[in-house]
Amino acid sequence: MKKTVFAVLVLLGIGIAFEGTVPAGMLSGGRASGGGGFVALQPTGAVLWELVKKADYKNKYKVWPGKTSLCESKEPHGALVTTYVSMPAFMSIAGKKGVMADGSIVVTENYSSDKKLQNITVMQKVPAYNPAAGNWLWAKYAPDGKIEAEGKVDGCIKCHSEKKDNDFIFSGPLK
Repeated sequence: MKKTVFAVLVLLGIGIAFEGTVPAGMLSGGRASGGGGFVALQPTGAVLWELVKKADYKNKYKVWPGKTSLCESKEPHGALVTTYVSMPAFMSIAGKKGVMADGSIVVTENYSSDKKLQNITVMQKVPAYNPAAGNWLWAKYAPDGKIEAEGKVDGCIKCHSEKKDNDFIFSGPLK
């Protein structure tokens, strides 16, 4: 019997969001029958949303270095944005590493010109997820957390490919 589970893999102290199906025996720490082994888990927007909510990103993540809340932006992100970064992302930016560390999360709140929250976009660096697009998991949420887009989102990848030399990041230089 298999059960669908949500899991947060902790890699070097950083959360990486996945969802997938694992053998039922693995849920209790036992080995699965029939040879055991692990089933590869797939990153999802639902698990990523839970991760950033539980991390209390507005209070525990940092605003992108050198930026302020409600910075001017352009479509599709809205007239104003506030961009928060997890600690692995912050350390990558501060260390001028050129790329974000695996597990890095970038949360951008997207506002209209009248400062109304329109949506929230999130990028998470997931090892071996999508090398052609920098291994980023992309997600877009309504203000209430409802998923509007997730995964290997073509529109996100096409636009952010303009910044491939900056690890697909528009917010600021990584070098």
